[in-house]
Amino acid sequence: MYTIIAVVILTVLFLSAAIRILNEYERGVIFRLGRVIKAKGPGLIILIPVIDKMMKVSMRLVAMDVDPQDVISRDNVSVKVNAVIYFRVIEPIKAIVEVENYTYAMSQLAQTTLRSVCGQAELDELLSAREKINSQLQEILDTHTDPWGIKVTTVELKHIDLPQEMQRSMAKQAEAERERRAKVINAEGEFQAATKLAEASEIMREHPMALQLRYLQTMREIAAEQNTTTIFPFPIDLFKPFLDAMGKTIKEEKE
Repeated sequence: MYTIIAVVILTVLFLSAAIRILNEYERGVIFRLGRVIKAKGPGLIILIPVIDKMMKVSMRLVAMDVDPQDVISRDNVSVKVNAVIYFRVIEPIKAIVEVENYTYAMSQLAQTTLRSVCGQAELDELLSAREKINSQLQEILDTHTDPWGIKVTTVELKHIDLPQEMQRSMAKQAEAERERRAKVINAEGEFQAATKLAEASEIMREHPMALQLRYLQTMREIAAEQNTTTIFPFPIDLFKPFLDAMGKTIKEEKE
């Protein structure tokens, strides 16, 4: 009886030490007496107790925040920059054997690379050409982590913190630019209005009746308003015959 109980206990202990179950996103790197055998998984894995050792590796995409880094840009502006990196393990054996802690190594490499790349760019480039900076960071990190069996898919700059003095300067610059655009638009409007008025004056000069109609329209608009004083504009052309006759009479008297 005791023998059967002992056998059952030993069997349970053996199975608990020998059987491992890996999820779909996990792989197990098997070491046998210190030597790498292969990467197994997912599913049921059977190990030889004491002889085999397994280390789990997640194959899922990892999003890593890079701590804010103090960077001096190429035009000598001090800024703080942080980023986020998306990477995944594609070769589990390399990720375990080639580097001691690939997550920590990736974090340190990302910080130094971020300072190096951002330090070679000017402030305007950091603010307006983020896609270019992201591509450079992704390419450098992917090249350095390829021997570790890691693929860097995306690198994105998150925040660029500027000094207060620089923020005020940029705000003044933006305000001046808006004022300049407003003045240009206003000048263009005045030019277009003057052009249209010149064209209208040419039309009225060729067609005097158009000017008379304009006078009548103006009188109608004035009359529509409840004003105590009404001004009647008289065109000079109405007095022209009288002026000509008066001038002719004066000339005859002088002769």
